[in-house]
Amino acid sequence: MSAVSIRDVAQRAGVSVGTVSNAINRPGIVAANTVAKVQAAIDELGFIRNDAARQLRAGRSKTIGLVVLDVRNPFFTDVARGAEDQAALSGYTVLLGNSDESSAREATYLDLFDEQRVHGVLISPFDDITPRLAALRKRGIPAVLVDRSSADESFSSVSVDDLEGGRMAVQHLIDIGRRRIAFIGGPMVIRQVADRLAGARRAAAESDARLEVIEIDALSVLEGRRAGASIVARSAGDRPDAIFAANDLVAMGVLQALMMQGVDVRVPDEIALIGYDDIDFASAAVVPLSSIRQPSALIGQTAVEILLDEAEHPDARSRQVVFQPELVVRESTRQGS
Repeated sequence: MSAVSIRDVAQRAGVSVGTVSNAINRPGIVAANTVAKVQAAIDELGFIRNDAARQLRAGRSKTIGLVVLDVRNPFFTDVARGAEDQAALSGYTVLLGNSDESSAREATYLDLFDEQRVHGVLISPFDDITPRLAALRKRGIPAVLVDRSSADESFSSVSVDDLEGGRMAVQHLIDIGRRRIAFIGGPMVIRQVADRLAGARRAAAESDARLEVIEIDALSVLEGRRAGASIVARSAGDRPDAIFAANDLVAMGVLQALMMQGVDVRVPDEIALIGYDDIDFASAAVVPLSSIRQPSALIGQTAVEILLDEAEHPDARSRQVVFQPELVVRESTRQGS
């Protein structure tokens, strides 16, 4: 059975196609009894309006594209929820894409959003994609960077001061008496990871602490577990006395490795551990994790606000919104635990 068309509705209601269109999209200019006849025909025939086609004809849709680095990371889930809630207030929906820390997948989603003529794009980029976003903007699709600043401020961004966050994490470890500190994170092409490491180095350089860097291939629990296992394999005297993980997923993997059966490196007595993002799982870990908190939902909300404003005012100057991180201390770094 073929789909019911607007012509079918017009024929059943005894009106023109134009009248049906007005009754659906601008009912205020159509007589009330005519609107009622059109609605009755729609209900009887089961007509479903093709919003996608209508929006493409208008040149702009009521959707916003969002690309995140890793949808498995609850931090990005919270960012997406904040963006979705804010978008809904203005009648927009959010289409979520997961680049999985892949430039190729990132490009595929941007191509898809371009084809769909989304109202705008929010993106936490894997690498520098300024030329690609500039091309979208020329086509009338604005873009806002999420959880990362714009190096040349050519695009608006909503981020957290990761340099300060990294400094804060390592300074906390130094303040509780740790001096052999390992940073675990990667790949370093991810700007957030590089900034957190730079902040960590700054704190270490201002003290007598030594900072070891262990680069991993992805910000995942599995990679954290592998890095943690490599530390456990060392002799006790060669291990760090503290670890700063580039995010909470990595920290949880490290914690699992330190608490493996037959190993049981005590946290924080032997190795203190701090993560980044303060996802919900951090407080629920076997040893609740200290972390650097980011206002994840607020990041998503603010990005949508800026994006919708730029869609209406394309000549507006870009804005760089930078939130400050917050240290959350739990048992994994608590003194006397």
